[in-house]
Amino acid sequence: MVEVFIGLGSNLGNRKENLRRALRLLSEQMTLIKTSSIYESEPMYVKDQSWFLNAVAEFETNLEPLALLEFLQMVEKDLGMEKIVKYGPRSIDLDILFYGDQILKIGDILQIPHLLIQDRRFVLLPLTEINPDYKHPVFGTTIEILLRNLKSNERVEMRSCCERRIWNQYTRSRK
Repeated sequence: MVEVFIGLGSNLGNRKENLRRALRLLSEQMTLIKTSSIYESEPMYVKDQSWFLNAVAEFETNLEPLALLEFLQMVEKDLGMEKIVKYGPRSIDLDILFYGDQILKIGDILQIPHLLIQDRRFVLLPLTEINPDYKHPVFGTTIEILLRNLKSNERVEMRSCCERRIWNQYTRSRK
C-alpha cells in the first residue's frame, strides 16, 4: 500500500455534493485515511468563472501511478467533468498531488508530485491541515514551510470544517 494525496476541486453545480460523490467513489477503490476541511478559492488562471470548493484527501492504494490516474479520470467522467477550457469551470477535478515519496514524469501525461503544489494556496492549506510535516520529495521541505514561503496572494477561505468530521466518520466506518 502506498500513501497518496488527492486534490479535489469543483466550481460547477452543487460543488459540495460533487466533492462528496467523488470522495465516495474514490473510497471504493482506495482506503480513505484522512480528509481536510473544505476551502473556497478564487480561480487562479481563468478569472471569469465561479469560485472553487477544494479539499485534499489522503488515501492508501495498491494502484500504480498510471492506473491511479486512469481511475481518477474515470471518476471525473462519471461525475460529468469536461475539460473544455484549460483551468476553466468543471464539476469535478481530481489531481494526484503525491504518490508516496516518488518523483515521476511520464511525458505530458503525469507528473508526481504535482507540478504546481508549491504555487497553490488552495492545495497547501488543506495539505497543511491534514499533514503539515509531510516532506515534498523534490524540495525536501515540509508542506507547512511551503505554505509559509508562498508568494501567491490568491484568496482562500475555510468553508466547512465540520465536513471533515463527516468524511472522517465515513472513513472510520469503511475500515
